[in-house]
Amino acid sequence: MIIQSIKMALKSLRSNKLRTFLTMLGIIIGVFSLVVLVSLVSGASTTITDSINSMGIDKVNVSVFDAKKTNNRMTITDIESLPDTLQNVEIAAPEVNSVVTGSSKTSSRAVSVYGTTPDYQIIQGLKIKYGRFIMEPDLINSTNVVVLESKTAMEFFGREDCVGEIISLGGRRFEVIGVLDSGDKQGNMLALLMRAGYSAYVPYDSFIRFPGVSSINIDSFCVNSVHGRGREAQQEIKELLLSRHYDEESFFIFSQSEITDAMDKVTSTLSLLLGGIAAISLLVGGIGIMNIMLVSVTERTREIGIRKAIGARPGVIRLQFLIEAVTLSIVGCLIGVGLSWVAIQIINIIGDVSFGLSIPVIIVSALFSSGVGIVFGLYPAHKAARMKPIDALRFS
Repeated sequence: MIIQSIKMALKSLRSNKLRTFLTMLGIIIGVFSLVVLVSLVSGASTTITDSINSMGIDKVNVSVFDAKKTNNRMTITDIESLPDTLQNVEIAAPEVNSVVTGSSKTSSRAVSVYGTTPDYQIIQGLKIKYGRFIMEPDLINSTNVVVLESKTAMEFFGREDCVGEIISLGGRRFEVIGVLDSGDKQGNMLALLMRAGYSAYVPYDSFIRFPGVSSINIDSFCVNSVHGRGREAQQEIKELLLSRHYDEESFFIFSQSEITDAMDKVTSTLSLLLGGIAAISLLVGGIGIMNIMLVSVTERTREIGIRKAIGARPGVIRLQFLIEAVTLSIVGCLIGVGLSWVAIQIINIIGDVSFGLSIPVIIVSALFSSGVGIVFGLYPAHKAARMKPIDALRFS
């Protein structure tokens, strides 16, 4: 009976192709909007999250800025002892910086110089393209060596491969021992974008010998937590700073996981918002289905009367019209998904991206479309099932 009802429903829909297509148009637009918008949001979120994760989801940055606590600030010894004193901290490195004048034979610019230790490369996920990063002997010997970002190397030497060249920083000569890879290829683009202008990295012990940098206290440092325990590491660092008589307004602790959490919340909210907007189109399409099904019931009144007169039960009539409404919704959904796939491929080609259809959204769209067909087809089907045979046969 169900198979026969489906055949009759498809035959009825084929008999009025233009009307059927116009009826499905609301469903097609709704599904197309829902699948494309949510898939784009999901794809963009995945791309951004991957970039954030490439910077290290276990990284924690700490800044101390209360000048009143100068005598109790963190020192390099305190930083180096963090992995031993805090069980959720794996490695730690200072991140002190100062802006000095950098100059070479061809250029003179303001440069942000960061004084740090070898572990800084691991924490920040820095990639070396030429040469090497700072090593322990550079710290012990207070060697005047520097690692440049690729942009800085291009500005001062006109090329990235400038290992062995000499650059003046704050009036002191430094030998270039390494050049960082550009972030656009290594997934560390966000980290590099956070540093405006030109940047360079020197051993911490060399940094504190710059003119005007007389304090050995550290206002900023970063750590890598034990994998997956970033929040625990944050809490341990917070308790440590509070034990050193800082109040909570005297320092700021920030981890990469907070960015990921914020992105997840924004993505979820945006997906719900866009999905809600697209769902309105599906509801409008459902109203169109109800309208055309009511017209169909009126047009086929005599058919309904004949079928009832020869013994068709009300349930059979109801099922036929309900299947017809659901078929309209499902076919419209399939066309909408197909158009969504085409649209996503066009976006991938034009934007040089690699977005894909979100399978959960497709499943939700199919279920929602089916529900729309059932809800908005139920009244017309029930109206057809309640017709009295004698009144239906008399209808002209």
